Amino acid sequence: MTNLRSKAIISLGSNLPLGEMSPRQILSAATQEIALLMGEQCQVSRFFQTPCFPAGAGPDYINAALAVETDLEPEALLQVLHSVEAKFARLREQRWGMRTLDLDLISLGEAVLPDPAVHKEWRDLPLEEQKTQTPAQLILPHPRMQDRAFVLVPVCDLAPDWQHPILGKTAVELCAALPKTDLEAVQPL
Repeated sequence: MTNLRSKAIISLGSNLPLGEMSPRQILSAATQEIALLMGEQCQVSRFFQTPCFPAGAGPDYINAALAVETDLEPEALLQVLHSVEAKFARLREQRWGMRTLDLDLISLGEAVLPDPAVHKEWRDLPLEEQKTQTPAQLILPHPRMQDRAFVLVPVCDLAPDWQHPILGKTAVELCAALPKTDLEAVQPL
């Protein structure tokens, strides 16, 4: 990537309190922290209550999406997000476990990382393998965003015309392809 400014879309989620802070308060504070560290104004979607994924893995989540213009390279941006997670006591003890804060880099401009073939491999990974495998490198756009209402509904709230650089569909089109029951489970707060 070059040092051109790109719009980053970040998914935020929380389903555990931190001290006296509720998951909703954590997301509000995390968006402020991201803006502070990035030195940029952030756009934030409404907050949504969503069922824990996978089902039964813990309490419901509060989810949102955030957009920010940046000239950071993808790995540097990911490090900023990990530093914010650490500030809110994020522990990486189990894949898809409960957490005080989860920040996922969904997209960064038109970036496709590391390449379309590896992206397709991770996008098509069966669910059972997704539970145990973690990529060794950053994959953009997020390889399973198109399958997750808890990501797409907030992204649609924030950037409905965002277009997936591989699938060629807008956030609204991707959202419309999800099962109705998945969409109905994402409730605005």
